[in-house]
Amino acid sequence: MAEKTIVFDFGGVLIDWNPRYLYRSVFEKEAEMEWFLEHICTSEWNLKIDAGKPFADSVRELSGIFPEWAHEIEAFHSGWEKMLGGEIMESVRILKEIQSRQYKVYGLTNWSAETFPVALNQFDFLQSLDGIVVSGAEKLVKPDPAIFHLLLGRYKLKAKDCVFIDDNINNVNVASSLGFDAIHFIGASQLRKALADRGII
Repeated sequence: MAEKTIVFDFGGVLIDWNPRYLYRSVFEKEAEMEWFLEHICTSEWNLKIDAGKPFADSVRELSGIFPEWAHEIEAFHSGWEKMLGGEIMESVRILKEIQSRQYKVYGLTNWSAETFPVALNQFDFLQSLDGIVVSGAEKLVKPDPAIFHLLLGRYKLKAKDCVFIDDNINNVNVASSLGFDAIHFIGASQLRKALADRGII
């Protein structure tokens, strides 16, 4: 039987990324911040940036639609680094434990190519991975099956030999449909049990 390969998502699994870390210093009221993130700088808008749309173009276009929010929209770009809350320590501990057992570990992340170098510089563990596919660099985003196929092709992997870990259920469902052994990440203790059940740690 082929040795398992582990594929990690980053944001929400290994890295604590949340725009609220920035916008709590921009908005006085929590409710106003939540409205802004639900209706202006939405997750769908951000996904287009993750898919390779330049930050400058995205900010300019959205500010043209909502000029009264131009300052807050621009902050999504200029203050992006403040959205990084740090590594999710127990998850990273699991990652290092997997690596100590000589498993190959890859990353498959929805992330802007413009800001990913910031994370790469800030989080040393990213540089220890055997390979990373960044959506913004490829102009593809999860859950598009094409980005999963790109990962498999680039690193000569087979889906049936890969354990894929992601906090987004849509990504997990697509990975599963493609033959990955997919784990929906809820928290580090749940992940540890899921990997232990598979004899990986």
